[in-house]
Amino acid sequence: MDLELAGKRALVTGGSRGIGKAIARELAMEGADVVIAARDQGRIDATVAELSRESGRRVVGTSTDTGDGASVTAMVTASAEALGGLDILVNAAARPGGQGPAPRWDGVTEEALFEEIRVKVLGYLRVAQAAAPHMIAGGWGRIINISGLAARQTGSVIGSVRNVAVAAMSKNLADELAPHNVGVVTVHPGLTRTEATTEQAAQRPAGNLAGRMIDAREVAYVVTFLASPKSVAIDGDSIAAGGGVPGAVYY
Repeated sequence: MDLELAGKRALVTGGSRGIGKAIARELAMEGADVVIAARDQGRIDATVAELSRESGRRVVGTSTDTGDGASVTAMVTASAEALGGLDILVNAAARPGGQGPAPRWDGVTEEALFEEIRVKVLGYLRVAQAAAPHMIAGGWGRIINISGLAARQTGSVIGSVRNVAVAAMSKNLADELAPHNVGVVTVHPGLTRTEATTEQAAQRPAGNLAGRMIDAREVAYVVTFLASPKSVAIDGDSIAAGGGVPGAVYY
């Protein structure tokens, strides 16, 4: 299937590692030109060199802090200038969930909760606000917000709050941007294997229908389809990409 991504211009925040890097790779392999935005310039440079070599596409990188509005505005402007516009935004710049024990309800602090909102929810919104006008000007666009399955289960107050907020924000953006031919979708990965996952951790029971931990590249396949014009039938929805949750019915 031709995903019609050749020549599209994509911005991936959090694209220097983990799920973001896997998404940037698949978009480039499908023919898109990609800007990777992250914090660590050394890691950005290494990822840019790697993906440019693998894909043969234009891959550039820029350092930014999505928790800072001025930094986001400058980053999106530079990204659009580097690629000649923007068609696709993937927001993945957030601290991965499930990396350690979540605090109990009585151990959640205001500082910890508000920091997650500042970086993940407001950060995603800031980038979308800066990127959407470029898509509107071009007459088409897709925004994919990477959230997490904590939006659909208990176990972490902070994890659930931040991910539910991302899904709600995405749906509002989808409704408001639809008249401009810009689609917005949320993707909920579960616990995902990345380059930082140890072999021991990867062998633990995943608790999903797949019977194993889903790999970042497998999440990236889903996101790459959703970023393409072929995904026009999906807009404003939240798509789970964690290998299937047993027992639950979503409708």
